[in-house]
Amino acid sequence: MIYPPLDHWLWLVPAFSLGACIGSFLNVVIYRVPLGLSVNDPKRSFCPQCKAAIPLWLNVPLLSWLYLGGKCKACRQSIALRYFAVELLTALVFTAVWQCFAPLAVGVVVLLWALAALLIAIAFIDAEHMIIPVKLTFAGSILGLVACAMWPQLPVLAGGGASWQMGLLRGGIGWAAGFFGLGIVVELGKLAFGKKALRFSQPVAWSLREPQTDDDPMWFVIADEEVAWWDMFNRKSDRLLVEATDIRVDGESVGGGLLTIREMEIQLPDGTIRQLAAMKSLDGTASGAVVPREAMGSGDGYLLGMVGAFFGWSGVLFSLFSGCLVALLAALVGRIGFGKPLPFGPSLAVGAALWMFGGWKLFAWYVEFLAPLGGLP
Repeated sequence: MIYPPLDHWLWLVPAFSLGACIGSFLNVVIYRVPLGLSVNDPKRSFCPQCKAAIPLWLNVPLLSWLYLGGKCKACRQSIALRYFAVELLTALVFTAVWQCFAPLAVGVVVLLWALAALLIAIAFIDAEHMIIPVKLTFAGSILGLVACAMWPQLPVLAGGGASWQMGLLRGGIGWAAGFFGLGIVVELGKLAFGKKALRFSQPVAWSLREPQTDDDPMWFVIADEEVAWWDMFNRKSDRLLVEATDIRVDGESVGGGLLTIREMEIQLPDGTIRQLAAMKSLDGTASGAVVPREAMGSGDGYLLGMVGAFFGWSGVLFSLFSGCLVALLAALVGRIGFGKPLPFGPSLAVGAALWMFGGWKLFAWYVEFLAPLGGLP
């Protein structure tokens, strides 16, 4: 049998179809992984509302969602547009990857498909839950190093003719640049913006609010401020300080003073330590508080390391810079004020995609433009 050349448009059809199927699986990953559920058990997809199993004939990527009008067949509750969007986005990205890279190196296409799938899953998980699963970025980093060994030109500034050892080295340098470089930025951001001081002219009520469901966090509430537990305690050194005029433990007043709250325990002004799990309630009044916070999540460093493992240090720089621009644009469009949480994972994913689909050409042009001007040695 004679097959058409790899750049023939007919190959885009199976690439699109495969991408849609992978996108269907990514919806399972996006829903289950943040909740600690297995992606294999139960094996069949189920409705997020009524938990009814979805039969195979109603689980056809893209078509089933359109056929059912975005509703569950069993309970008729709406199924989020996100499920259709993930399948369509994955299908389009898989098609674009084949179009751009299949004529150059077919073997690397599979690994770039894997990268695209990971970026999509991580972006949607971070957007919805403000977390980046480290196990996904770890798997992606290993795949990136394999891709650099298979196709040493993947870190594009290396040029042609490089050995697999050199490609692997450049991928390793890229991973280190992404992980440790952004790690330094995270630590500097923690020093500069790691605390939010609240001051009140008159004492205000404060309390710890229990989660309403198993998926919700505990909340620190003071005046009109509400801060989720997982936004405050990201490392063992984090402390929530409450300048309390009154402290009530299980409804009984224990006086005022500086109350120190850690993730699992509190320290009363007299130095007594009590476990939060043993308390029924904790509240009171306060004149101020110092709330710990992160300038950037630690998961972003793992994500940028994964990008560097595929695209080298130059891909890291481009993805970080363009990701910052995308985040700024998203904040402006979404009218997200200064100090409000904004997931950075989706922006980094967009930056990496821009690099993969031609951003490296812009970077190469920039380097060539600076060199005659003395900007580069």
